[in-house]
Amino acid sequence: MTLLIIIILSIVQGATEFLPISSSGHLVLLYKIFGIQDNTIFLSVILHLATLVSVIIYYRKSLLALIRKPLCHTNICIVLTTAVTCVLALICKPYIETTFDGRYLSIGFVITAILLLISQMLAKKISVKSPITHMGINYPKALTIGLTQAIACFPAISRSGTTIATALLCKVDQREATEYSFLISIPIVIASTVLELAEYIANPTPIGFSVIELIIGFAIALIVGVVSIKLMTNIVAKQKLYYFSFYLLIIALVGAII
Repeated sequence: MTLLIIIILSIVQGATEFLPISSSGHLVLLYKIFGIQDNTIFLSVILHLATLVSVIIYYRKSLLALIRKPLCHTNICIVLTTAVTCVLALICKPYIETTFDGRYLSIGFVITAILLLISQMLAKKISVKSPITHMGINYPKALTIGLTQAIACFPAISRSGTTIATALLCKVDQREATEYSFLISIPIVIASTVLELAEYIANPTPIGFSVIELIIGFAIALIVGVVSIKLMTNIVAKQKLYYFSFYLLIIALVGAII
């Protein structure tokens, strides 16, 4: 695995982890393009850790406030969302694993495109009809977001896109919907990283790249991740999520051809 491929994968992971276009779908697609079949688990762990640090850096003030009040409303909502996602993901794990061979990438991309388009249209109608009804996250909304986040465990279905779209449809303010989506990514990324690391330890394979390449990949994914969070925050605020629908339809076509 060359340094160039590491750089490309790191940029893609940093960007797609937070933009509503599915990081897992893009990485699986790139693995197919580059003919990479082995040695992907450990690299995935490193890149996921990098994007985890991106969220922590960007939302450090919010996280510090939540740490100071561990039993606050937002923390309880995050726990509820994460619990629902983890339970459903574990139940569906055998089925989810079978989809990572790339056979259903195009379907996942199309599903995400349709979800973004419909949710943005409906969210705008809700905003026009009831401009003062925007509310924060409550327990039923947290459970609903956890349900849709579990669906995003399948490759090419965007986690950020799905959760933000769900929050918007639940009449959550754009800024809070975006922040909540990224905050709930922290426990999910930690859980998935632990599972990936456990899988690697149970079935160790040659890493295939150097420590220097890992460090470079980590740094790139981290920096791109921070930029992507900022970009996504602005896009949601301007109600432009549907822009990504057109890109996803194009990438779905690419996935079907390859």
